[in-house]
Amino acid sequence: MLAGIPLVECVPNFSEGRDWPKIDAIAAEIAQGGAAVLRVEADADHNRSVITFAGDPRAVSESAFRAVAKAAEVIDLRLHRGMHPRAGAADVIPFVPISGISLAECAEIAHQVGARIWTSLQIPVYFYEAAALRPEAERLENVRRGQFEGLQMIPDLGGPALHPSAGAAIVGARRLLVAFNINLNTADPGVARRIAARVRAAGGGLPHVKALGIFLPSRNLAQVSMNLTDTDITSPQQAFDAVEAEARNEGVSIRNTELIGLIPESAVTPLGAAFRLCEDFGDHRILERRLKTVPRLP
Repeated sequence: MLAGIPLVECVPNFSEGRDWPKIDAIAAEIAQGGAAVLRVEADADHNRSVITFAGDPRAVSESAFRAVAKAAEVIDLRLHRGMHPRAGAADVIPFVPISGISLAECAEIAHQVGARIWTSLQIPVYFYEAAALRPEAERLENVRRGQFEGLQMIPDLGGPALHPSAGAAIVGARRLLVAFNINLNTADPGVARRIAARVRAAGGGLPHVKALGIFLPSRNLAQVSMNLTDTDITSPQQAFDAVEAEARNEGVSIRNTELIGLIPESAVTPLGAAFRLCEDFGDHRILERRLKTVPRLP
């Protein structure tokens, strides 16, 4: 990456994690828009997919819009069931500054893409985190409260009625975060929920940690699903250690961990048990190293 060259990452989450032809169709639209697709992954229990892509601001903006349009075409949220909260077919669309661009500029990209989503697709839009237009919308969980069937907050663009099948799009700008899950050697979701409540920041636990306790039917496991929003303050290893200690108090152990998307290199040092137990972890999961493998990126 060349200093000063604008490079933006986008990590949209889609409410489809079981039908791979639909997920592949969305990824193909992203590539058609000009951005480089870095990773595509899906989880059947969450019934959710995450596609990571990057490029210059114009390409990323076009690719993000195309992704939302294709998701609205192939996903009907009225038929969607999964363990993860959701408000839309294209549920969350965050723009992340990588190099040569500020968070404020990414917020402006979010506003431009959000306006296009509403005017062209008639999908109501919420703006969150650095792109939020009101304090109560800064936190994603506030915006998504009630989910598709009963969202409580009025959209920033469009609404109050949602798109009948695509719901709403939550568009924002944020810094890098790490989505990190820990699977427990128990099928009791109550254990995972109690652990999540104790380790998340909102419950007095670790700073910059959001956590949910859920059940994974296909694996008959309970999971602590976390977003680490500032890994300089709370690293994945620190979050792992906290969950492991709470699990021990509950009389259970950790089976393995999962990384969703890519992770900045600074967040994996030192390489402790959090990543030794991680499924499919290697250089291809480290953002800086993955970007170097894409020739047309700066």
